[in-house]
Amino acid sequence: LEPDVVVRRQEALAAARLRMQEELNAQAERYKEKQRQLEEEKRRQKIAMWESMQEGKSYKGSLKLNQQEVESGGSTSSAVPKSKPNKKPLRGGGYNPLSGEGGGTCSWRPGRRGPSA
Repeated sequence: LEPDVVVRRQEALAAARLRMQEELNAQAERYKEKQRQLEEEKRRQKIAMWESMQEGKSYKGSLKLNQQEVESGGSTSSAVPKSKPNKKPLRGGGYNPLSGEGGGTCSWRPGRRGPSA
């Protein structure tokens, strides 16, 4: 092994480590900035919620409207809510598990009273 080759290899390794560390630091900085922006947005929403509560308005509804305006780019067009598709009920309308009517083959009976054997 030649000393020049070993020195060059160590210098290249150190430079690669330094480059990777700088890249990691940059990613960490971007993440911190993103977290700061999210915290600021949460703080703004809490302030808006508090102000609307002080005015006696429904704060949850106004927050949803504000978020929709932000998502749609602040357009003033009236948004038509999407209608849910007609879903059939999972059970028949007369099903009541406590009454014992309209159910399946199972029936509930209370357990024995007293100490168990």
